[in-house]
Amino acid sequence: MIYEYGVLIGHSKIHIKSDKKEAIKEAVKEIKRHIKELSRYVEENPYFQYSLEPLDVSLRSPQIVLRMAEVSKVANVGPMAVVAGAIADFGLEALLRMDANIALVENGGEISAYTNSDHVIVSISTSEPKLSGKIGFLVTSSDSPIGIGTSSSKTSQTISFGEADSVTVIADNAALADAAATSICNNVIGLDAEKSISRGLERAKSIRGVRGAIIVRDGRIGMIGKLPRIIKIGK
Repeated sequence: MIYEYGVLIGHSKIHIKSDKKEAIKEAVKEIKRHIKELSRYVEENPYFQYSLEPLDVSLRSPQIVLRMAEVSKVANVGPMAVVAGAIADFGLEALLRMDANIALVENGGEISAYTNSDHVIVSISTSEPKLSGKIGFLVTSSDSPIGIGTSSSKTSQTISFGEADSVTVIADNAALADAAATSICNNVIGLDAEKSISRGLERAKSIRGVRGAIIVRDGRIGMIGKLPRIIKIGK
């Protein structure tokens, strides 16, 4: 049996799935703790919230701040481009500490997932109506753990300087997928859609820990790397 739980914590819209009900409670508790620590840190260090470039932080900083700072350097983005994915990862880690066999945490479209038994289907969201919610990834144990991040110049809540309808990234964790999606989307620019997609795919290849990426712009699609099996979902 799979249990589901949704909750709004501050600005974070969290959706959790797991085969262990008690694990979900622990994940919510852990997510709340990290969000509280981050909020307190940002109040004392406002530059952390607004920087569009990686920052060095004290080793005595909260765990979530350290992780955001570390991952942002890998993708060369500001630390807040990592926040949604990092929170999802902390939730997943809490589920796994409770011996969950199936675990998924979504935070505003950024997904951290794991399965050691049955597959997990993850929908792909994009501003392209012909694709959004109609295709998804079939995540298996061989893919796990996995991070899935999405960025868009049209629908993303974070700052984007690119022109992609959507960039979906598969990475080793959601924090990196989140950061990489922003970085890749920022490289999808220019009047020539095909060239801009190629530029984005080259950027994807250069980010350590990125397994694969899908870029959609103006009805064109570019893919690179090792992706989970893509399937049709819905009608």
